[in-house]
Amino acid sequence: MSKMEVKTSLLDNMIGVGDMVLIEPLSEDTFIENLKKRFDHSEIYTYIGSVVISMNPYKSLPIYTAEKVEEYRNRNFYELSPHIYALADEAYRSLRDQDKDQCILITGESGAGKTEASKFVMSYVAAVCGKGQEVNKVKEQLLQSNPVLEAFGNAKTVRNDNSSRFGKYMDIEFDFKGDPLGGVISNYLLEKSRVVKQPRGERNFHIFYQLLSGASDDTLKKLKLDRDFSKYNYLSLDSATVNGLDDAASFRTVRNAMQIVGFMEDEVQSILELVAAVLKLGNIEFKPESRCNGFDESRIKDKNDLKEMCELLGIEQSVLERAFSFRTVEAKMEKVSTSLNVAQAYYARDALAKNLYSRLFSWLVTRINESIKAQTKTHKKVMGVLDIYGFEIFEDNSFEQFIINYCNEKLQQIFIELTLREEQEEYIREVSNSQYMKTNRKWSSLTNKNGILAMLDEECLRPGTVTDETFLDKLNTVCAEHQHFESRQSKNSKFLTDHSLPHNCFRIQHYAGKVLYRVEGFVDKNNDLLYRDLSQAMYKANHSLIKILFPEGNPAKVNLKRPPTAGFQFRASVGTLMKNLLTKNPNYIRCIKPNDEKAAHIFTDSLVCHQARYLGLMENVRVRRAGYAFRQPYEPCLERYKMLCKQTWPHWKGPARKGVEVLLKNLQVPAEEFAYGRSKIFIRNPRTLFFLEEKRRQCLGDLATLIQKIYRGWKCRTHFLLLKKSQVVVAAWYRRFAQQKKYQNIRSSALVVQSFIRGWKARKLLRELKHKKRCEEAVTTISAYWHGTQARRELKRLKEEARRKHAVAVIWAYWLGLKVRREYRKFFRANAGKKIYDFTIQRIMQKYFMGLKKTMPSMSPVDKSWPARPYCFLDGMHQELRRIFHLWRCKKYRSQFTEEKKATYEEKLAASELFKDKKALYPSSVGQPFKGDYVEITKNPKYQKLNSLVEDKVLLADVVSKINRANGKGAPRIFLLTKKSFVLADQKTGQVKASVPLLDLSSVSVSTQSDGFFALKLKEGSTSAAKGDFLLSSDRLIEIITKLHRIGAASADRNQINIDISDEFLVQFKQDKVCVKFIQGTPKNGNGVACKRKNNRLLEVSVPSP
Repeated sequence: MSKMEVKTSLLDNMIGVGDMVLIEPLSEDTFIENLKKRFDHSEIYTYIGSVVISMNPYKSLPIYTAEKVEEYRNRNFYELSPHIYALADEAYRSLRDQDKDQCILITGESGAGKTEASKFVMSYVAAVCGKGQEVNKVKEQLLQSNPVLEAFGNAKTVRNDNSSRFGKYMDIEFDFKGDPLGGVISNYLLEKSRVVKQPRGERNFHIFYQLLSGASDDTLKKLKLDRDFSKYNYLSLDSATVNGLDDAASFRTVRNAMQIVGFMEDEVQSILELVAAVLKLGNIEFKPESRCNGFDESRIKDKNDLKEMCELLGIEQSVLERAFSFRTVEAKMEKVSTSLNVAQAYYARDALAKNLYSRLFSWLVTRINESIKAQTKTHKKVMGVLDIYGFEIFEDNSFEQFIINYCNEKLQQIFIELTLREEQEEYIREVSNSQYMKTNRKWSSLTNKNGILAMLDEECLRPGTVTDETFLDKLNTVCAEHQHFESRQSKNSKFLTDHSLPHNCFRIQHYAGKVLYRVEGFVDKNNDLLYRDLSQAMYKANHSLIKILFPEGNPAKVNLKRPPTAGFQFRASVGTLMKNLLTKNPNYIRCIKPNDEKAAHIFTDSLVCHQARYLGLMENVRVRRAGYAFRQPYEPCLERYKMLCKQTWPHWKGPARKGVEVLLKNLQVPAEEFAYGRSKIFIRNPRTLFFLEEKRRQCLGDLATLIQKIYRGWKCRTHFLLLKKSQVVVAAWYRRFAQQKKYQNIRSSALVVQSFIRGWKARKLLRELKHKKRCEEAVTTISAYWHGTQARRELKRLKEEARRKHAVAVIWAYWLGLKVRREYRKFFRANAGKKIYDFTIQRIMQKYFMGLKKTMPSMSPVDKSWPARPYCFLDGMHQELRRIFHLWRCKKYRSQFTEEKKATYEEKLAASELFKDKKALYPSSVGQPFKGDYVEITKNPKYQKLNSLVEDKVLLADVVSKINRANGKGAPRIFLLTKKSFVLADQKTGQVKASVPLLDLSSVSVSTQSDGFFALKLKEGSTSAAKGDFLLSSDRLIEIITKLHRIGAASADRNQINIDISDEFLVQFKQDKVCVKFIQGTPKNGNGVACKRKNNRLLEVSVPSP
């Protein structure tokens, strides 16, 4: 931290008390009053030591910005005001720097904001950890898994519009640098009964409403659905729309999140088909039909919904219809088939819907784990985030509320145990003479190995008639004397007259209070029974997911053992979760909702008090205050309070602990009020801390006054010195200006006098020079006039003499011409016109042919240029010469061809037919000759052994790259092509890696882009198909595929090889099919083609834009 940076503290500008440990006096009323005061000022976070209390504000607050993330990054936990980011930063730094696995336990009632708290924790960790393409991809996948799971696992309840109806525990895995590698998600007890029935004022799971509201008309048509919610029996209509929830936008968000996580398009379609099948399943209704034996048998009323559901899942309608009408019971070697009445048919329908949806949800979690799991096997650091349903007390509590509250009992127990252990370890570590704290917390024994869930399993497995009433009778017998169990039918006489306790109910004293459970449905929900006929019917479906979701329906693997009960499975998973949490360093977020109206600015004291009691917050405060209420490292303590002592102010030169000792001694703080630890000062009573704070506030006031005084004096003195300096500068500048002005006046006067004297002298000299010049010019002028007169007289004489001689010559010439014209006039008029015309035509033709010789076009047959004709009368001859010249040069060009060159041009023609206007790489290959052998396999001694292994003539030999599906990187291979097979060999050693007959080759797939990727697809069932298809890359893709196609076309004993040109195709790698997708983008290297694995089933090839 720089010297100019101002350190802040939890105690600065505090609204109420930021840490409940410091509240004084400590009582339930002051505790609630402090929470209310902070809530009214939008301070929703409060500490209890290292535990964060989070109040749901039911509104957006500007406290989760990027600036807030940077503010809390790498800061001490108590250095700033309470915030969830402080806890997340403390957990992340402990994991990164101290190599301690962390877990963040988020608990509270439904609607208290647990899901949002987990999002804030994950978003903070994603913001502060490392950057990079792979790291950002992992972070994005981890964050985008939340919308998918919320859509399928959350629903609107009376307490919360986005209530998690399942428990989620996510282990985020980091490398040694603290960068995320991946994650693993565990889910607990999806409330699948909500699929078939919802309480009044609540909705089914979000995905049903999102699908009907946000899917396109074409998608709904394929799924055979209608947007009208009222057409589906499984959707409650009184709460179909929720204020503040946009189901259509949420559906688009879910689709985008599934794509980011790594779901393939066909997987998304399969998931939506199962969701639609559940809605269709709820519309199937039954009617009774009397049989001859007097019993009623169920029949389906309207088979249209059944037909559409069977079409979606690929099931024969008759098979599923029989499964709804009959039940087959197997015992050893016997099978008994009994008909189902209407009530049993409805039970079978609802059981199938619940199992179908819950198994789909479990498959979703497994599929997400496949995408986000860490790819490396190195040592990993783990941070777990637990977002699990809160304690629930409804008017009608059943089996689901019982096991939810069972889980919360376990979490509360581990919270108390770990909190006590943490306090004891810190006291042992810091204060050597500290005493162990003890707690007398007594937990209910109703949830141990012999508790209510165990008795419920025993009752379900007992032979004979088992009902909810027999289970209640067993509870009344075994738990009658238990202090936390209450029932009207128990032997305990004090409950016999308790009219608030119905006869078919029992009541349990939980840590959060008493809960009344209605025993109706306990046995059926614990059995979670799905008829074997329905499982087998589902297994017969042609749908890609159904066989995976119902493996027990396989007739070849019939298991007559009874499946484990829901209670047993949940108890086992909770036990595993508890063991996992005990191995990590815990961090706690206790969520509280301020009111039941889900409205901002409303604080219901009784509701908050109830939650504070069952969360054990007061007990947690007492645990923290049982020893020392406040502890702080020596350095920040001395930094905060050093101004209270003259010896420590302003700078302490010794160890921080010694400075704190001098400070407390000077302030005369009683010795029993504090203790010195190894690295911290421990203060027993909050009054002592408030005494120090009050002293600090007074001292800060005095220091502020002193600083103001010194500052004002410095400011006035500085102002005076500035004025004095300014006066000196102004005087100096004025004196300089006055002297400059005086000098300029004197200089100007001197210049005027000098100019007048020089002017007078110059004018006098000019007059003398003018007179002298005028005399010289007069003499010259007179002489010139005289010479001019003499010259003109001589010129006149010479002209007269020349005129006479010229006249004689002209007359003589005219006379001779007249005589010649008279002599030859008769011969010239007869032949002159024809000779002039012939001469002109001859010169024009000569000029035309000479010009044509110079402008003759090239010898290329494709050159269509030809010189323009100069005269119109030459048009016919001009075109005939052009035709003759073209025929002549074509003959000359053909005479140069060899047989090899003819074959090359035939291959070029075939390449044009295959790829012209279909493949962006084709234009660049037109000018490149097809050589065939690019590695000189017959001449290179390195490949002599490889050449000897090939029986036929090698038509093509080149180096290609074989693409690895694991990372998208290429390995160089020698590619040899003969008339019967193609061979892949190692470039360095020449060892043959694969030899495939062309008979086993079914097709070749390429993209439309300018890349060199191509897939050689083998026929299913062939001997070469065991290792899967080949994904290769070559710059000579056009030549390779052309030769393959010509070999197939020329051979009579094999089918022609298909060429598939598409930007997205599937490649079979051993047992898995991988989609290869080509996109236009900017790869890392700037101008090359990059192949990158997006997930286990997608390879993405980035091709530079043209």
